[in-house]
Amino acid sequence: MTRCFSLTAARNRCYKSSFIKAGLRSTITDLQDGTVMHCWVPRTHNDSKPNLLLIHGLGANTMWQWGDTIRKMIPFFNIFVPDLVFFGDSYTTRPERSESFQAQCVMRLMEANSVKKLSLVGLSYGGFVGYSLAAQFSEAVERVVICCAGVCMEEKDLKEGVFKVSDLEEAAEILVPQTPEKLRELLGFAMFKPPPSTLVPSCLLADFIDVMCTEYTEEKKALIRAIPKDRKLSNITRISQPTLILWGEYDKIFPLELGHRLQRHLGDNAHLVVIKGTGHAFIVEKPKECYRHLKSFLVDLQPPPSTPSPIPNNENHLLSCKGEAEKITLKTA
Repeated sequence: MTRCFSLTAARNRCYKSSFIKAGLRSTITDLQDGTVMHCWVPRTHNDSKPNLLLIHGLGANTMWQWGDTIRKMIPFFNIFVPDLVFFGDSYTTRPERSESFQAQCVMRLMEANSVKKLSLVGLSYGGFVGYSLAAQFSEAVERVVICCAGVCMEEKDLKEGVFKVSDLEEAAEILVPQTPEKLRELLGFAMFKPPPSTLVPSCLLADFIDVMCTEYTEEKKALIRAIPKDRKLSNITRISQPTLILWGEYDKIFPLELGHRLQRHLGDNAHLVVIKGTGHAFIVEKPKECYRHLKSFLVDLQPPPSTPSPIPNNENHLLSCKGEAEKITLKTA
């Protein structure tokens, strides 16, 4: 039976309206190589403002993940909010599935919009893309924020029990959920305190999946498989930009140890801040604290003190994704 009303689709329209009211416009850019990129860009570019790139993770489209951040940051920046390849209205006919390819597509998109300098925030999977972008295009990227992205994970971590789900195919089934049961499982991983299952009926979860999770499913799973493939810490480029690393204390997708590992890898140039009492989806669970750290680092240009935090010994966790639950959405991965 055809649904006459979709709560997810209605909320999607609300986000579109809020982006437009914030002074952004929806654009489609053909990169002329089989790749098409969708991006929200400033309706009017203000040359006196710096540029800020917000890179989403797995889960819902970029509007759902950055909607609450846009209105707070737009007074300070020209903001660019792309859909990565195989999300929203972005796609490619090319075979590449690595975060390196995603970063190259995003940079070409920025060049098409005459953006020569930018700072960036990468959330979960978007953190992998943002880190790669900073490594490949260091002359263009000024400051970097990596949010709960296991950039310094290694392929061997899957076998050595660092993640709760060591089977990559099982992880992909959770991170690209196709049933209400898998979406509930994902919310449980993404949030420190997920909503009780009795408060989130299956019909709402199914509606979210129908609208947000049914396109490019195999391609998204391929993106997940590409993350750990042949990954070694010794091969990960050390970026030189000032870097803020934000992490949830009880992240079950990328355990906190990976945040400490990234900080050690980058040295004094990076600052790790652990947001207490949150999981992977700290942007949902503690949005005010998250914004405070973003503003301090990106607007006030003040590096926050690294958080002294013991590394948990038993936080064996999953792989990558993103979580937004209270509104039946996934605001991180």
